[in-house]
Amino acid sequence: MNLFQWLKPPKRAKAPDLTPDQRLRLSELPRPAALNAKSLRQQRWVVLDLETSGLNMSRDEVLSIGAVVIEDGAIDLAQQFERTLLRPDHKLNPSVLIHGLGPSAIAAGSEPVDALLDFMAFVGDSPLLAFHAPFDQHMIGRALKESLGYRLQHPFLDVAELAPLLFPKACLRQAGLDDWTAFFGLHAEERHHASADAMVTAELALILFSHARRQEMDSPIQLEQGLAKWRRRQQSHSF
Repeated sequence: MNLFQWLKPPKRAKAPDLTPDQRLRLSELPRPAALNAKSLRQQRWVVLDLETSGLNMSRDEVLSIGAVVIEDGAIDLAQQFERTLLRPDHKLNPSVLIHGLGPSAIAAGSEPVDALLDFMAFVGDSPLLAFHAPFDQHMIGRALKESLGYRLQHPFLDVAELAPLLFPKACLRQAGLDDWTAFFGLHAEERHHASADAMVTAELALILFSHARRQEMDSPIQLEQGLAKWRRRQQSHSF
């Protein structure tokens, strides 16, 4: 590389080609609310699960989105979201088959821009919960950036961290969703399916919220502060 090439500014990503209606919908999305001191019962939460084409956060893609809402201290079955983000011409691959997304699901898939706009309208200004949240946060954030030019700024809390924080005696420090659902006697109707995994994650979150209140962490901000202390303890124990 010569000096002039080195001095060249990096190429900007091409702005997504949105229709006027899509741009209007994008502009009307509410701004995310910061985590606050209201009670956990008063907070509306969106519980998210994604199915992806793999675990490479730079290369793999979101295949489907499943989400449910926790509101007034319960799962609101009237507020559920499910979309497959595959085009009809999307080639089948092993990961698609694992997630149960066969030809009929692909044929019914939503165009990514509209599906992601629908999802963010569903989320509104609410914080999100997910199991292994950093992965879901990165993947959905990347999809939103690439398809909409939208920067995801909603707070995420990780149920995989909340569980050992609130139940340290369970000795399931690096456990998966199956381990924690078995620990609490929960049952997922259909694993590796975004909507079913979002539902069982929401059930797990409600159990954790109940125990958080007993431990005087009865607000989103208190949960976040508790997680920050827990992470510092984990880091100190690893040295």
